Amino acid sequence: MSTSPVSAPSASISKSDYLASLPRWRRWLSTLNWRPVVEYEIREIEFEHRRIAHEQRMKQLMNEKEQLQREDERLQKVNEQLKNENELLKKEDELLKKEDERLQKLDARLDELDAKIAALWPSSTSNSIQDRPPASDSQT
Repeated sequence: MSTSPVSAPSASISKSDYLASLPRWRRWLSTLNWRPVVEYEIREIEFEHRRIAHEQRMKQLMNEKEQLQREDERLQKVNEQLKNENELLKKEDELLKKEDERLQKLDARLDELDAKIAALWPSSTSNSIQDRPPASDSQT
């Protein structure tokens, strides 16, 4: 029987392969449900790998969260700017509507005045007597 220490198994060999590589007395102890120190160390290493992977994932998630928060803040600023621009456009639209109404009233007034002028002075297509202003009463 050999009592020399067996090198630690790599993570790629199975438990049965590992047990086959042990001396007979160690295999006998494993049948009594005795856990060798190597299995415990392997579990510790695996746990450490999982812990490191978990920490890296948490760091990655925190970075993503910070990036999303910055993007959210940027989008909120853009949204606020768009709201302000929208309000300005609404005010400008109201002013344009008022100006349009004012111009329509002026156009209507000009049409009225044109009609009055046309009634007072008929167009030049009529006979020439109508182009002259009416004579005063003293000449008749």
